Amino acid sequence: MPRTLDIQMNSFPIAGTFTISRGAKTEADVITCTLAEDGARGLGECVPYRRYGETMESVFAQIEAARPLVEAGISRSDLLSAMPPGAARNAVDCALWDLEAKRTGESVAVRLGLADLKPLTTAYTISLGEPEVMAAQAREHAGRALLKVKVGTGDDESRIRAVRAAAPDSKIILDANEGWPEAVLERHLNIAAQAGVALVEQPLPAGRDGMLAEIRRPLLVCADESVHHTGDLASLADRYDAINIKLDKTGGLTEALAMKAEAERLGFGIMIGCMVGTSLAMAPAVLLAQTADFVDLDGPLLLARDREPGLRYAASLVFPPESTLWG
Repeated sequence: MPRTLDIQMNSFPIAGTFTISRGAKTEADVITCTLAEDGARGLGECVPYRRYGETMESVFAQIEAARPLVEAGISRSDLLSAMPPGAARNAVDCALWDLEAKRTGESVAVRLGLADLKPLTTAYTISLGEPEVMAAQAREHAGRALLKVKVGTGDDESRIRAVRAAAPDSKIILDANEGWPEAVLERHLNIAAQAGVALVEQPLPAGRDGMLAEIRRPLLVCADESVHHTGDLASLADRYDAINIKLDKTGGLTEALAMKAEAERLGFGIMIGCMVGTSLAMAPAVLLAQTADFVDLDGPLLLARDREPGLRYAASLVFPPESTLWG
C-alpha cells in the first residue's frame, strides 16, 4: 500500500485560562498528521506558534504543500531540507518516527538507544496574573517538585515573592516570555536569586538580549524565543547558560536530537519544553528529555480534556509513552 497523509485540525479546551506576557488562551488548537502505510499508522501533533507568524491555516497549508514528497516516501533526513523548522515539519517528522516504529515493531526508544526509560519530574505552569492570584495557584500546587511561573511585567517583584512564599519547598523556574524591560533586568534577576529561583527563561526580547552578556548573572538564564535550531547555538554562548528545546521550534524530533547533542557539546544546560498541546505532542519530547536538566512537559495537565490514550502523570512525574499513544 502506498503511503497516505491525513491532516486534521483539532481543538482541546484548556482548564480555565492560560496566560503569559503576550496574552491569554482558552483552547489548545493543534494539527494532527496521520501517515498510513502497509497497514501501519504513524501520528504526529504540532501547535502553531503565533509568535512566529504561524496560524492553523498557514501550518495546515505548509503540510499540504509537502504532501507529494511525504506520500512519495520522503525520509526524515531529507525532510530537514524539504521543510523549514517550525510546527509543520514537527508534525510530519514525529509522524514519520511513529510510522517507522509501527511498521518495524522496533520502538523509537530502542532506535535511540534508550533501553531503560524512566519517569521524569516535570514542571507545572502557574499562569501570569495578579500576585495574590498567582500565590493561590502556587499554594494549590505547592506539593509539586517543580513549578514554572509565568512573569514578564515591568514589576514582578511582588509576584516572585508571593509565589515563593506560597510554595516554599518547590523548585521554581521563572518564564518572562521576553517581557522584562532592560531597566529592570538586573533587579529582577537579583530578586529571583534571593528567592531561590533555579532558572529564568528568556527575560529579554529575542534579538535584543545582548545586555545578558554585559551583566553578572546571579542564576541560570535560559534561551527560549532566542533559540530555534542547531545553527542558533554558537551565537548565544555569551548570553545564556541553558537552552529550551521545543519540537515545534526545531521542526521535529530529528533536528531536536541534533540540537541537544550540539548544545551539550557547547556546555549549555538543557531544558525540554512544550507548547500547550496534548499527550501526542509530549510523547516524543519525553524521550528527548530523558537526560535533560529541566523538563517542562505539562501541556496535558493544563487541558480540560486530553487524547485517549494519553500520557500517565502522577504527582510531579510524567511517564514514558505507551506504544498505543506514540513511538
